[in-house]
Amino acid sequence: MSGERIAPEILARFRALGIDAELTLKILDGYNEGRYGRTPPVKAAGLPAADGKTVLDLSGAFTWTIGVEEARRNLGRFDRLVLDPESFARRSGERLEFARAGLEALGVRLYPLLSYGVLNGGSATSYVDEKKNSALSPVILEICGKVFERIAADSRGRAKGLTPAFVQPDGSPGPSYLELKMRALLIQALGYRRRALPNPRLALHPLFQMTSVTNDREIGQALRGYRSSPMLSGLIEATGIDACGVLTGVQPLIAAFTHSENGFPKRIFTDAFRRKGEVLPLPGGHGQNFAILKGVYRELLDSGKRFIQLGNVDNLGNTPDPAELALLALSGKRAGFDFAHKTPVDVKGGVLVVDPGGRLECVDIGPAISSEEVARLESAGGSVLFNCATGLFDLERLVGSIDAIVETLPVRFSDQDKDAGRYSQAEQITWEVIGMLDDVFIFGVDKYERFLAAKLLLECLMTSGIGLDNPGYPTDARPERDLKLVASRLHAGLRRKLETVYGMREKAGRWEPRGVEELVY
Repeated sequence: MSGERIAPEILARFRALGIDAELTLKILDGYNEGRYGRTPPVKAAGLPAADGKTVLDLSGAFTWTIGVEEARRNLGRFDRLVLDPESFARRSGERLEFARAGLEALGVRLYPLLSYGVLNGGSATSYVDEKKNSALSPVILEICGKVFERIAADSRGRAKGLTPAFVQPDGSPGPSYLELKMRALLIQALGYRRRALPNPRLALHPLFQMTSVTNDREIGQALRGYRSSPMLSGLIEATGIDACGVLTGVQPLIAAFTHSENGFPKRIFTDAFRRKGEVLPLPGGHGQNFAILKGVYRELLDSGKRFIQLGNVDNLGNTPDPAELALLALSGKRAGFDFAHKTPVDVKGGVLVVDPGGRLECVDIGPAISSEEVARLESAGGSVLFNCATGLFDLERLVGSIDAIVETLPVRFSDQDKDAGRYSQAEQITWEVIGMLDDVFIFGVDKYERFLAAKLLLECLMTSGIGLDNPGYPTDARPERDLKLVASRLHAGLRRKLETVYGMREKAGRWEPRGVEELVY
């Protein structure tokens, strides 16, 4: 495959914008030849429910049981740590019953075996796209208009992970998503060190990430600057962990393709922003992480890591849950994934369904399942579980199957109508890997604790509480459609997270980092 089939002037734009011509043509040919991308939308047979075996409800108090010998055998795989499961559970005959507190205590001791990673994706294009944000709620967009315009102007074209994770009560931008993530990891690592547990410099580190060719340099510069950040510098010194030394895989860009309304075969979209001959660079979806980070995953495994936690950078609820880590280690399962009950703001992402063959599948609304099909499932009385875009993987088993995952993970095409025009986007979706893996956990979690995500800037403003005191904020008698109720809960969840896992305090209209000696674990 080469760039010879692309007109010279378009190929020049590819080079200028960092678009991978070979990969773009491979995907385009694959679609036009019917090899992928034209998979029909999923027709779900039903919705899964908590069964205590595969789908676990972790949103409140719970217990989980396992055989004594099975637990010992599974923990015995980790010869770097000597752990007796009976020390964390109540024994009844040949069974062990774990409460959350025992699982958390065990999970913390497994922290040296875990590395945490973020998917940065590309630049914040959809995030600040006015059409997309208005589609969520034109009323809220109008209420938050001035703040939206200010934050959008500062965020447009920047790496998503470097944009403000929340807006301060005084209306100014807060710290970035990436900076907050690093602070949470260092706080947990500090707690591990203060408990005098073994291998403290390995706890939850090194951090790893996937960047893109358009933002890798920008993110690298930001990481170097973070070493002196008030959010991180004291924690770096106290833990002895260089949190800014991040293992990185760089994702190439592909071009957008023509919209379905333009017929078949698809071609390269060359009318971006209504400029003739202009192409649109896009990331090929976070699902490309399995190819882009394959070397990083193998490096982590060779260094002694046995688990990775992977998630989108924009979810402030996604921090390590030691109870989930303990469940994965004790059970010997391949992976675990967070899902929460769907709310009105959960319009872009995946839902969990049972396919006609009885397998669990995570399917994205739009590319893989229609919004009408999701509405049908909801109206039938089921509770739709929405993907929190987090995965906890047994690293040895992931590395052993990663070539097969790279080869068979679907490529989805979806039509877009944004400020750049009407075009088609091709992407691989990370969480479709769920349907490819046997023996996984689905963790049912509290959205307002574990899924404070912002696919759109307007969601960030809702979570930040901007405009909530406006009498015109939209409400609905039906709680499942009440945007003010959702925003209030999101805001309360953010405040809890800032006060706890992020070690912040509110003072004079701003959230500020607590000093190292003030932190509580």
